[in-house]
Amino acid sequence: MTASADAVRAAVGAVVDPELRRPIGELDMVREVAVSAEGSASIGIALTIVGCPAADRIAADVRAAASGVPGVTAVALSVGVMSPAERHELTERLRGGRAARRMPFGPDSLTRVIAVTSGKGGVGKSTLTANLAVALAARGLAVGLVDADVHGFSIPRLLGLVGPDGTAPTPTRLDELMLPPVAYDVKAVSIGMFLRPRPGEAPVGAVAWRGPMLHRTVQQFLTDVYFGDLDVLLIDMPPGTGDIAISVGQLLPGAEVIVVTTPQPAAAEVAVRSGLVARQTGQRVVGVIENMSALTLPEGSTMALFGAGGGDAVAEALSTDAEPVPLLGTVPLSAALRECGDDGRPVVAAEPGDPAARAIQAIAAAIARSPRGLAGRALPLTPR
Repeated sequence: MTASADAVRAAVGAVVDPELRRPIGELDMVREVAVSAEGSASIGIALTIVGCPAADRIAADVRAAASGVPGVTAVALSVGVMSPAERHELTERLRGGRAARRMPFGPDSLTRVIAVTSGKGGVGKSTLTANLAVALAARGLAVGLVDADVHGFSIPRLLGLVGPDGTAPTPTRLDELMLPPVAYDVKAVSIGMFLRPRPGEAPVGAVAWRGPMLHRTVQQFLTDVYFGDLDVLLIDMPPGTGDIAISVGQLLPGAEVIVVTTPQPAAAEVAVRSGLVARQTGQRVVGVIENMSALTLPEGSTMALFGAGGGDAVAEALSTDAEPVPLLGTVPLSAALRECGDDGRPVVAAEPGDPAARAIQAIAAAIARSPRGLAGRALPLTPR
């Protein structure tokens, strides 16, 4: 039995572009398809850009899909590139009618935006954000992650996106859109993906920018990066209440906020301030996470290295009669959490049985279950 060209086209068209996360048939990347009487399939595809980083994977997936069609005995694949006009048409379709550089996460967006903040550095906010993103993606949600900690970026390493040369992959440029790298089913963008060392320099870059540059960078991450249809967008905020906190408040006034603290009173007192500033910009504080809580020792006793009660104190200080703020969970001190972060393996994926991983998974489940705020959000209702 000889396969039909339609059957091969259907199989090949179902191959998903690893960057755009949509079938290549839907993206008009499949061109001519023919099958000879002997069952040899000739297939042409057009990639979005010259030097597409996903070219080898797409080609391999297309060959595998075509070879899996009953009756196909051989596959000949030709790979081309879209014309500028075709690429422009594709970017317009991906925008869904939205104008270039327009905020896609406004009041009408169905994406839940959650900014993860802290009053001071060193409380594990980025580690928790990366692991929460991976845990939410593992629950079947479409998740994006913006590393807004421009000066202290760490998301590329925490998600395993940093290669042996110490650099992270640069987002692919598709006309005015940037396609973010994907790790553990999380689409992520960070300033660390755009820094490249000069000859003779160490691969670790540094950013020395002030307010206007910081605002523009965060704005570009939110408007120019193509995340597609997301259920949740997490934003890893820098510590404190400076320029970026104000910029995110202006750009995303309807965002929800999670405050991270450690158990010690000194950290809890500062953490409260980040929640208060977020609330002043119109954002809603939806919970507190206490990190580095008591460690359970091998003999069963516990050691509260950083004290106790900080998470409860922050939640109580930020709660009002109209807006109670719950303690979403406590994450114990964990060597696995630290080691996996250094290795680029989120602990919720690499060591799911670790106490810290279980605590983060429970927090992710609570976030996924909690209702999203609809205040100021336009609902698709037509009066009759």
